[in-house]
Amino acid sequence: MHNIDIDLIEMTLDVMKYAINRITHTDPVLGKPKKEEELKKIVGDTVTPKGVGGEYAFKLFRDELVKNTVPIDHPRNLAFVPAAPTRAAIMFDLVTSASSIHGAYWMEGAGAIFCENEAMRWLVSLTEMPEGAFGVFTSGGTAANLSALVTARETWRDKSPEHIGQRGLIITSIGAHSSIKSMAKVIDVDVVLVETEDVLFKAALEQKIASLSTKDRDRLFAVIGTGGTTNAGIIDDLSGIADVCEKEDLWFHIDAAYGGGALAADSVRHLFKGIERADSVTIDPHKWLFSPYDCGAVIYKQPDLAKKAHTQEGSYLEIFKDEGARGFNPSDYQIQLTRRVRGLPLWFSLAMHGTDRYKQAVERGIELAQIAGKLITEHPNLELVRAPSLSCVLYRRKGWDPEDYKEWTYKNHSAGFALVTPTKWRNGEAYETVSRFCFINPDTTEEDIKAILKTME
Repeated sequence: MHNIDIDLIEMTLDVMKYAINRITHTDPVLGKPKKEEELKKIVGDTVTPKGVGGEYAFKLFRDELVKNTVPIDHPRNLAFVPAAPTRAAIMFDLVTSASSIHGAYWMEGAGAIFCENEAMRWLVSLTEMPEGAFGVFTSGGTAANLSALVTARETWRDKSPEHIGQRGLIITSIGAHSSIKSMAKVIDVDVVLVETEDVLFKAALEQKIASLSTKDRDRLFAVIGTGGTTNAGIIDDLSGIADVCEKEDLWFHIDAAYGGGALAADSVRHLFKGIERADSVTIDPHKWLFSPYDCGAVIYKQPDLAKKAHTQEGSYLEIFKDEGARGFNPSDYQIQLTRRVRGLPLWFSLAMHGTDRYKQAVERGIELAQIAGKLITEHPNLELVRAPSLSCVLYRRKGWDPEDYKEWTYKNHSAGFALVTPTKWRNGEAYETVSRFCFINPDTTEEDIKAILKTME
């Protein structure tokens, strides 16, 4: 299977040609999905006892299957949280894969982990957390949040023997990312929600804590604030939450998976005041810091607490404790043992372009949101649900019901024009279906926004 032959060389050239074309192409096609049975009819059986051959398999992917995907970097893909990895990062992702580096331990991956750590130092500097704070790259925000919550829970248990075996409790808002609630299930803790989809303020948090029973108060070990909600770009009262957590001796985690990229933008950096006081922070470079999927990050104020919670033991791992193998081991600070060096593409892109270019690109996303807000305000049939926040814009088409938004989404997607999806926003006690932009790609233009809004007339 690993023998080098002429066919493999030719296929490699085809793959590289495709990659170069994709990286240099400035107007990717906005693909759309077919049903599974349709794809099966087109491509047939591909995993067979004898194989179908690399050239044929690659042709199927290039000519058929990739057309059933939506490129995350399409300038009119404004749904969910898209991405726009730099060409430098994409190219180095190829290098990362080709280098076959195991990124769990310094003994195996020292040079690559060194590069990751250089990029991590920049991320930590954006948060302005105190000296000694550091982090590690993960597969994304979900893994980062899980790693932080595990560290928080184990630190809480270490504080008192009576907490061992006790089911813990955390507080967050209904605007928090879905991964917070999901990861709470994974580590078997309860979640108490503050009933606000807008800013989680200090007073509301204090009121929620005061409402807990004595038993539940004893189980409370962490509060999760958000540095840019995925739905609307809202930043919680981070300083106020930090005050409460310090007073109540609670772990303060900030999920800034989407919004953390905005720390690079001078125009909004002040909105994150208080993030430097967090015990842990999640940031996803594959969202607003122009890295390829998958690249998340978790940063700890006291990394040794994470190391105590996550270090794995095993006879075949003993060598990594030896002086000759000692160094920074990423596996000690998050839930994964096996890991690729996913921070390498970010490091290369930062090294190539410099951090000033990153600031400019993030600022452009914020500017596009403001442009969209102005165009919506001026449109007779549209109105803002709330003022744009970071790079998110929520708006409604007057007179539309949920089905109208869905039909509009599918129509634009089927035409290969744009992908903009609806969301829900809490309007009083009820939820309203609205439309949503999330700007990440600096190549998106004002004309793109105008053209999308025109389809709502």
